[in-house]
Amino acid sequence: MIRRRPPDPLPRLYRWRTNILQAPLFFAYTGLCGSCSLFASLWDKSGRLQHRIAQTWAGGCVRISGARLTVLGAENLRKHPVAVYAANHTSYMDTPVIFSTLPFQFRILAKKELWTMPFIGWHLNRSGQIPVDTVSPNATVSSLGAGVRALRAGMPLFVFPEGSRTPDGTIQPFLAGAAFLAIRAQVPLVPIALTGVYDLLPMHTRHFYPGEIIMSVGEPISTSGLTVRQTDDLNSRLRKSIEVLREEAASALLDLGQTAKQVSSS
Repeated sequence: MIRRRPPDPLPRLYRWRTNILQAPLFFAYTGLCGSCSLFASLWDKSGRLQHRIAQTWAGGCVRISGARLTVLGAENLRKHPVAVYAANHTSYMDTPVIFSTLPFQFRILAKKELWTMPFIGWHLNRSGQIPVDTVSPNATVSSLGAGVRALRAGMPLFVFPEGSRTPDGTIQPFLAGAAFLAIRAQVPLVPIALTGVYDLLPMHTRHFYPGEIIMSVGEPISTSGLTVRQTDDLNSRLRKSIEVLREEAASALLDLGQTAKQVSSS
């Protein structure tokens, strides 16, 4: 796959712009939206208003970063009222991209450690998101049980199957949680590939390198009739689907880059 990589170190313009403008805006906006979400949680027991606030926050964060977001396969987001949505995990900016593009209320499964972060953790707790405790197998199974109950109650779920961000932009091994949830609840599993988001804000960096980013949504994978014994097979199928979507998105990014060069030279 051809990838655009940020220069190391980033040019001063990008570093100064992040430090002076984008980072202060990002954190101030996060604090504002987090406070609004906490206030709304006093009466919003359904979580709808809090989710709208999260979508507003996410869209604002993507705009602040300077990235240009394209969604491919958006029609696959509306094919089933309840499903498990799973994407590769590349950057802290993955979450804003996901929340700004999924056009319905959902719950996210995330590491329990995130619940300790100011504003973000408070929102996760008050809005009914589901923490995953990875301390022990029993704790993990209990966390997944909460996810199954949410799906059976009619609430879509979103999961990062890798469990943590990739350190180098490549797809890491998948944990089987997303596949397990989909099979237990007998709902479709929808693959999502994020391309270009790693380069926007890679792990261990704090400066934005804006460019084109793509969220590709694949065909839902049916789990009808599958049993938990087939969890690993479904997990492998999910990973392969995301890899294919990433390859297609990489080609699209390359075409966009070539088109931009032709326009600038004409």
